[in-house]
Amino acid sequence: MKFIKSLYFWILVAFFSGCILGVFNPKLAALMEPLGTSFIKLIKLFIGPIVFLTVATGIAQTGSLKKLGKIGIKAFIYFEIISSIALLIGWATASIIKPGSLIHANLNLLDKQPVIHFLESADKLSFVDFLQNLIPTSIIEPFAKGDMLQVLLIAILFGVSLLAIDEDRSKSLIDAMDKITQCLFQIIRIIMYTAPLGVFGAMSFTIAKFGGNFLVPLLGLIGAFYLTGFIFVFVVLGIIATLSGFSITRFLKYISPELLLVLGTSSSESALPQLLRKLEKLGCQKKTIGVIVPMGYSFNLDGTNIYITLAALFIAQALGIQLTVTQQLALFAAAMLLSKGAAGVTGAGFVTLAATLSIVPSIPAVGIVLILGIDRFMSEARSLINYIGNGVASLVISRWEKEISAQSLNQALIGSNRGNEKIEPLIQHART
Repeated sequence: MKFIKSLYFWILVAFFSGCILGVFNPKLAALMEPLGTSFIKLIKLFIGPIVFLTVATGIAQTGSLKKLGKIGIKAFIYFEIISSIALLIGWATASIIKPGSLIHANLNLLDKQPVIHFLESADKLSFVDFLQNLIPTSIIEPFAKGDMLQVLLIAILFGVSLLAIDEDRSKSLIDAMDKITQCLFQIIRIIMYTAPLGVFGAMSFTIAKFGGNFLVPLLGLIGAFYLTGFIFVFVVLGIIATLSGFSITRFLKYISPELLLVLGTSSSESALPQLLRKLEKLGCQKKTIGVIVPMGYSFNLDGTNIYITLAALFIAQALGIQLTVTQQLALFAAAMLLSKGAAGVTGAGFVTLAATLSIVPSIPAVGIVLILGIDRFMSEARSLINYIGNGVASLVISRWEKEISAQSLNQALIGSNRGNEKIEPLIQHART
């Protein structure tokens, strides 16, 4: 009975109800789209302020620029290593399974009109444009646009400035910001009661619009991507979690309600506030997760990296293009650089793929039209992997910083997975 009353249960019901409606009544299901888009818009309305306040107060609570730099450097090194592994796994899967080899597409028959918007966005995705777009024209613009990178920049400047101010003078401001943050989290908690409606609307529309017989020839790519994501999460992240002293399966169970929300809305941002709160409940300090999680949303896009190399080689195989080792290395390098520049761009995964192909002329960028129809299904997996990757990164770096012991972390995970939401007593023993 307790499970039936939980939000998790109703999100699950909404997910499958949306799928059923999309299959049996596509016309009605297509009309449900506003439920999904409105829910995501409502969540994103508060993402900018939450990220700003969390990062700024997190930086201020580090106590010194030296401590901040130490956390930032560790995070950057970790992100680069894991991103490279994700790119390599996507490349290896495409090279071994060859999901595009059974599709013999004619380049001359491809119509670029459906993807012209993505191609135009990709043309602007250069390093120079990235730097120019990093600085907003006004302090309000990043929050209005929901540009995570720009919000992150303002938050970092504000947080560093708080560090430079005398502690006695900044304490009252930091306390006020912390209270506002808690208020915003409470708003998110209230909004989450409408999550089943959002998931129902998003899944109804997705199945109604994209489900159908045309998916059959492309199921190989979808299957290869989900298989690769599974291997990455349970093998790569699983090994990292084990070395850091916790179980990846316990962590996934702990964040399972958020994972279902991400899957239903195809947006990892929809569950960002909940991730911050849950990591804090496990014993991670605000000063660490306040820097790592928002930074990871821009620079630790594991699912997107897997998708880029896998999809690029799929298109090459579908068009019958044989790539040399040099061309594949160029593809890998371009994907590594451009995946950072696309952070905060709408449809970042698809735009990054288009930009990567434009740098490697051996694969025509217009080839992305081949996977346009199924991108939504892979977008959900991208979001899930990105979300899990950032959660694991936060726990790993918190363990490196000795903020929480392996024993207390596992006790907290076990306690919460047994349905005990009041794990705060365990946190008292989390610091080492």
